[in-house]
Amino acid sequence: MKFTDGYWLMRDGVNASFAAEVAETRVENERLTLYAPVRHVESRGHTLNSPLLTVECWSPADGVIGVRSSHHTGGVDHGPHFTLTTDPDHTPKIDRDGSVVALTSGALSLRVDTDGPWRLDFSADGRLLTSAGRRGTGFVTTGDGQHYSLGQLSLDVGELVYGLGERFTPFVKNGQTVDIWQADGGTASEQAYKNVPFHLTNRGYGVFVNHPGRVSYEIASESVGQVQFSVRDQSVEYFIIYGPTPKEILDRYTALTGRPALPPAWSLGLWLSTSFTTSYDEETVNRFVSGMAERDIPLGVFHFDCFWMRQYQWCDFTWDPEVFPDPDGMLRRLKEQDLRISVWINPYIAQKSPLFEEAGEQGFLVRKPNGDVWQWDLWQAGMGLVDFTHPGAREWYTRKLRALTRQGVDCFKTDFGERVPTDVVWHDGADPERMHNYYTQLYNETVFQVLTEERGENDAVLFARSATTGGQQFPVHWGGDCESTFSAMAESLRGGLSLGLSGFGFWSHDIGGFEGTPTPAVFKRWAQFGLLSSHSRLHGSKSYRVPWEYDEEAVAVTRDFTRLKHRLMPYLYEASRQAARQGTPVMRAMVLEFPDDPACHTLDRQYMLGGDLLVAPVFTEDGTVEYYVPEGTWTHVLTGEQVRGPAWRRETYGFDSLPLFARPGSVVPFGGSTAGAVYDWADGVTLRIHAPADGIRVTTEIPAPDGSTTAVFHTRRDGDVLTVEAKDATAPWHVLLPGPQPLAPPGPTGHGERGLLLTPAPGATSLTTRLS
Repeated sequence: MKFTDGYWLMRDGVNASFAAEVAETRVENERLTLYAPVRHVESRGHTLNSPLLTVECWSPADGVIGVRSSHHTGGVDHGPHFTLTTDPDHTPKIDRDGSVVALTSGALSLRVDTDGPWRLDFSADGRLLTSAGRRGTGFVTTGDGQHYSLGQLSLDVGELVYGLGERFTPFVKNGQTVDIWQADGGTASEQAYKNVPFHLTNRGYGVFVNHPGRVSYEIASESVGQVQFSVRDQSVEYFIIYGPTPKEILDRYTALTGRPALPPAWSLGLWLSTSFTTSYDEETVNRFVSGMAERDIPLGVFHFDCFWMRQYQWCDFTWDPEVFPDPDGMLRRLKEQDLRISVWINPYIAQKSPLFEEAGEQGFLVRKPNGDVWQWDLWQAGMGLVDFTHPGAREWYTRKLRALTRQGVDCFKTDFGERVPTDVVWHDGADPERMHNYYTQLYNETVFQVLTEERGENDAVLFARSATTGGQQFPVHWGGDCESTFSAMAESLRGGLSLGLSGFGFWSHDIGGFEGTPTPAVFKRWAQFGLLSSHSRLHGSKSYRVPWEYDEEAVAVTRDFTRLKHRLMPYLYEASRQAARQGTPVMRAMVLEFPDDPACHTLDRQYMLGGDLLVAPVFTEDGTVEYYVPEGTWTHVLTGEQVRGPAWRRETYGFDSLPLFARPGSVVPFGGSTAGAVYDWADGVTLRIHAPADGIRVTTEIPAPDGSTTAVFHTRRDGDVLTVEAKDATAPWHVLLPGPQPLAPPGPTGHGERGLLLTPAPGATSLTTRLS
């Protein structure tokens, strides 16, 4: 929110008060409290009739410093609050040197000169990161009686801002006004389904604003050298999170707000949907499933969208008997084909559904201040909203879901959760403004907990659209409603990369786009992109997304890239384990992997899939693509071609390929099967070794589908000698030195097997070869 009229003036009706200096400091319980008048105090008379800000500073964990600035502190706290995990063994240090007081947490320090003008300096490793200066700490009142607390942190020359959730606006947020406010706005507007009040910059730190309601950001916009954030509240709390690398920032941020759960391995396979408003029944479903099998396209999950339930009655959790007269038998028959089952749900109850009266009578629906059930006709006629602050409502809702899981449903697509009213009363007395964003957290947590209890801790996965801080704990999330165009494909990628820089480890999107029908070219390029994402789903609105609806080449592209993804499963699941352990996303913005390469700081049309594969989707009808390769010798995964960076490249690709390059020095494990996502990835694994660096040892862990480690390989080059050592590898394994030549003799089946294949003797624990 903008409060100023240019640099010098405030807007009409706006009064601003900012911390001017430190009147008193207090150190207690490892917390530094600063009392800050909003004017320079020259005499006792200046202490009268003037606000005094209370600014508390502390450290919840190593490398993290919290700041809470408050005006009036006597209000009732109705919640809700983000759940934060602090380190109970962490002890920050508070020192005083003359007039300077410093709070230090690991390498990060907050420094305040109590004799000078107000200024909070955050430094690390001898370098100033950011400061809250003259207008950095304060509050604003407006003519309509509103009170806003704000913080303002400086930006350095060339400093770029990322994150703030899944945002489809430009990837670099400088110059933008961003409101953290859940909305169902599609992927082509400034609104977002997943709003996260956390950003990081290319200067080694991140900032998390700990407020679940609306947080309004002015990012190098109102004041071009500052990031400003404001909340309609008497206080604002934020955390400075030091890296210095972007990965370390995400590690500390997700340690504070929650790590992503590790999704089950089967969820990384190909998902196929009925689509939304298309006509479908069991015969349609069987035609889709058998059509995929006939065309040798491995399918892992089948999804039933909204109309598995009766129209006008969503959600009543009951199969439409006219369309699916034998749901138990149908699900059994699908599962006999090794398919997992997903069904669509949302948190709304239509008035026509018998559950509306049932929930209303028990007080399980959100109510207006006068006691009426809150209703409207958008989406479903007369619908109400389940009140997840009510323990009874949560239990009632979960009973409906448990019945479906016991029928054979494996996971739920938790749609919506953004359209949450603020003119209502919540069962637990929560602040309606704060609940608007936070509602999705309760919704997805409730559903995820059911799956954890019914399916097991290692077998729970959602397909969620809305999220806020902490929502990364309940993967996976998809990008929402996009058009079926190349532009929408690019904006979807921007949103996914932004979400990954906001602490979310897993992300997907609708292959082919949602609204409209893609051209064959759009579908094929989107299929490549989708199958080189953490999760892959074919879904649309008014038209089917089975590949043969487009052309035969679309079938081949879908088949080949699905098989490629299955071969990449040991690599992808290791990247998934990294997401669960450190918060590093599977799909990574280039700046995350190459923070020291300025050319990577603004790239949003390519990404790293895991740490070692560069993907540049094609966004043009004629196959032309521009992309950047950082320093070193990169190897094309599908052709064996080598290119040297740093360099920009402009090339044209057929539908059987795209820029997919392995990082210099990387060892990428390829599994030995293309039939599905879940198999013994260590059995017949091929280690693809790319431009190994002399004297560098690379460790490659091969995970199992249960998340454990089944084998470990150590690869080292010494001069022209390459040695691979295997530990706990009980199954056959191979080494591939990629190159442009076809394999002779042919090696393991799969897309893009070119180069020199080496197979150690049975039972061997090492392999040595000379590099020519």
